[in-house]
Amino acid sequence: MQRQHSQGTPGSARTRDGRELFFMEQAGPADAGPVTVVFESGLAATRSYWALVQRDVARSARTVVYDRSGLGRSAPDPSGARDLRRLADDLGDLLDHLGPGPFVLVGHSWGGPVVRLAAANRPGRIAGLVLADPTDEACELLFDQSIRRLEKSRLRIALLLARLKVFGLLFRKVTAALPPDAAADMRAEAFTVAAVRAMGVEQERIEADLRYLLERPPALGDIPLTVISATLRTPGMSAKARESINASHAHRVRQSSHGRHVLARRADHMVPTSEPEVIAAEVRRLLTAPEAAPETATEAGPEAAPER
Repeated sequence: MQRQHSQGTPGSARTRDGRELFFMEQAGPADAGPVTVVFESGLAATRSYWALVQRDVARSARTVVYDRSGLGRSAPDPSGARDLRRLADDLGDLLDHLGPGPFVLVGHSWGGPVVRLAAANRPGRIAGLVLADPTDEACELLFDQSIRRLEKSRLRIALLLARLKVFGLLFRKVTAALPPDAAADMRAEAFTVAAVRAMGVEQERIEADLRYLLERPPALGDIPLTVISATLRTPGMSAKARESINASHAHRVRQSSHGRHVLARRADHMVPTSEPEVIAAEVRRLLTAPEAAPETATEAGPEAAPER
């Protein structure tokens, strides 16, 4: 008898224009409540990246991880229009397929803006948001043209390494942390030329998408919001950059009537693998104590974050 995959059973959801999005689902315990937890990855990251957090949360609720178009096992988007609004629409189509909700949406990095916009599109079915070290338009650093040049340079390097089939070596620490089956999936799917190209298509629209968010802030109303900030610097990140990013997270929390700011004190940007338990704990908090979610409870401001 074949052993079940650690991320659950596979499924497929059709988008409004006919593309197929691959997902994996864990049903959760028999006494799980009605909330489904759905995870949204950052740039170029596949569903496998969430394996540790999903495994923890699945002890309490139904969980779903998926691949955006062109990543993992999801079909590419022939339109090439991979801006933030299209990503949010795709997530919305997945939620339509999964049922009426309610949903807790969990987004990492670029997945943060995706879940915020998807939640604002249909707020009535969203029970809460957890954003793990998210990209945020309140961070002025993200509009610096040096960031665009760095992104382009990294994309060229990633493409070269993917063609040489060694790109995954840069992420050995990430894959080593995952369950063996999820790690094998990530090694096979996340470091290919096609995956890097899909990242590039999304990446080239980031500045325009961030300006869109500045001009049209997603209205989250009373949706409970937790923002988790990393405190350790990813290699190549300056202390000033880490401070600026975390300040934008604090700002985002202040815009919410039910906001909460939490520091991941042992994590760099890769929070889902470097400190997955802090994300899982915040998801469980929304699942088990929804009546407590309206309390604005900032764990600590970014000024308290130790820089390393």
